[in-house]
Amino acid sequence: MHLAILMTNTDSGDFADSHPKDGEKFTNLVHMVRPGWEVSVFPVKDGEFPDDIAGFDGAMITGSPASVRGDHDWIPPLLQLIRDMNDKRHPLFGACFGHQAIALALGGSMAQNPKGWVHGLTHNTIVARPEWGQDLPDQVGLYGSHIECVTDLPKGAVQIAESDTMITGFAMGNHIYTTQHHPEMSHGFISALTEELRSTLGPEVFERAIESLQAQSDQQVFAESIARFFEQGRRWSTVRASTHPTPGSQRHQSV
Repeated sequence: MHLAILMTNTDSGDFADSHPKDGEKFTNLVHMVRPGWEVSVFPVKDGEFPDDIAGFDGAMITGSPASVRGDHDWIPPLLQLIRDMNDKRHPLFGACFGHQAIALALGGSMAQNPKGWVHGLTHNTIVARPEWGQDLPDQVGLYGSHIECVTDLPKGAVQIAESDTMITGFAMGNHIYTTQHHPEMSHGFISALTEELRSTLGPEVFERAIESLQAQSDQQVFAESIARFFEQGRRWSTVRASTHPTPGSQRHQSV
C-alpha cells in the first residue's frame, strides 16, 4: 500500500520548527498500525502536488492553521484534486482542514464556530458506523484544535460522528472518510500546543483544554480505522478496475 500525504500545514514559526512536521506525524500514525506501508509527503501548501494521484492507493489531507476559505493560491487546485478523486472514487481521508476542504469542495459549507475555539481532548459520538469503523468505541476521544466547522454536508455524504451538535466526521461511499480532529497528534504535542496557544485560546478555553488532557485520545483504534478504510477502498478499486478496466492504468502495489 502506498499513500500520498497532502501536507497543508502553513505554520513555519519557532514552535513548528521545534516539533515534528505534519508529514512526519501522519507517517507515524500510519506506521503505528501498518508499519510496512509506504507513504510519500507532498507539501501542497507550497504548490507541490503529486504528478498523478492515481499512482497511489489513496491520499490523506492534513490539518492547517490556514482557512479553507482563504485566498491561498494552492487551495483551488487542492479542491479540484478532491473533486477529481471523488469522481474516480479514489480513497481520500481528511483531518481538520482536510475534513473541511473535502466538504467545501464537494458542495458542503463551513463557517466560524459560533461557540468559538474547540481545543484539547474532544468526545465524539458515533452516529453511523461505516464498515471500517466497526471496532471504534461508541464515543471516540480525539485531540482537536479549530475555530471553523462544517455546517452542511455534501450531497450523498453520511455524518458518522458528532460532538456538541457539531459535525465531526462524515463518509461518502467507500472512498471518503473524515474527522474534524487530529488523530495524528500525540499527547505530548497537543499539550505543548495548548501552552503555545494560551493567549489565543483565552483563559476559559485554556483551562478547559488543560483539564481535558488529563485523559488521552483513542489514537490507536482510530488509526486502525483509517488503515481499514484504505484497505477496503483498495478492494473496491480492484473490483471496479476488473469490471471496467482502464487501458494503460497503473497503481502501486503493497510494500
